Amino acid sequence: MIQASSKLRGVEMKKRKGFFHEIAINRYSYLLVLPAMIYVFLFSYATYPYLLIAFQRFNYQKGLFNSEWIGFENFRFFLISNDALTVTMNTIKLNVLFLVFVTFSAVALALLFNEIKNRVFIKFAQTAMIFPSFLSWIIVSYMMYSMFTMDFGIINQVIEVFGGEPVNWYSKAEAWPWILVGMKVWKDAGMASIIYLAAISGIDQSLYESADMDGASSWQKMTRITLPLIASTIAILTLLSLGKIFYGDFVMIYAIIGDNGVLYSTTDVIDTYVFRALRQIGDPSNAAAIGLFQSTVGLLLVFIANWLTRRFFKEGALY
Repeated sequence: MIQASSKLRGVEMKKRKGFFHEIAINRYSYLLVLPAMIYVFLFSYATYPYLLIAFQRFNYQKGLFNSEWIGFENFRFFLISNDALTVTMNTIKLNVLFLVFVTFSAVALALLFNEIKNRVFIKFAQTAMIFPSFLSWIIVSYMMYSMFTMDFGIINQVIEVFGGEPVNWYSKAEAWPWILVGMKVWKDAGMASIIYLAAISGIDQSLYESADMDGASSWQKMTRITLPLIASTIAILTLLSLGKIFYGDFVMIYAIIGDNGVLYSTTDVIDTYVFRALRQIGDPSNAAAIGLFQSTVGLLLVFIANWLTRRFFKEGALY
């Protein structure tokens, strides 16, 4: 017994030594990731106690634990409001469109990049595709205004060249979901394609060599080898995206749409609705309740989607 306990202590000491030894050796790597860890801790984990606000009539003077408890009244405020169904459906619709079109475009770009053999051209093409990801949505909103404004917009100038009448795009609510989808693809597809290109680069090259020996075309290799082998990566990234399907891209939509009430019927999402309500009413409890509602539904969607994926396509499941 004494010998066994001494061995266990030795193993524990070795593990502790190994942990600190690992930090000492890779101290600069850990130092590099430290700001991100602090950011996540402060704005994610440290904010968890404030979820209690969703069940309170929060009073700044009384504080978190002394404010009046009102149960689910804040959730009821949102769910019975006239705009709840509209903003919820807009959020789901836009996020589904974003997910489908960005994923499809990113996979298509990765497949095309994989077929390019000219190193100079592929570097230029990848840089051109990734560059929009580094632009702020504020800058993009000004670019879009120069394209879609009534009097001097590039789109209307092109329409006039072909004999058409100028269109007031900022009053056509039905057009903006597709405009937003186009801008989302333009901005995010290039960066997303890097992940799929990395997955493609990990495929065993002997499979392609065997296909060449059998006389397979590029299309056949793409559809019979590449796509099936990166399907698990596509499934996993899609599952991760489903967790945010109830979260609209607030920065994107508010930067582009702003407070244009004419477009609310198709572009107003839960996040912009909450921000507008918080700004006008000034009640953080309602905002916290809606945020908790979004997170809960997103978590349930991930569990359900993962269960379905594990049942029908086990390789693409998260766990």
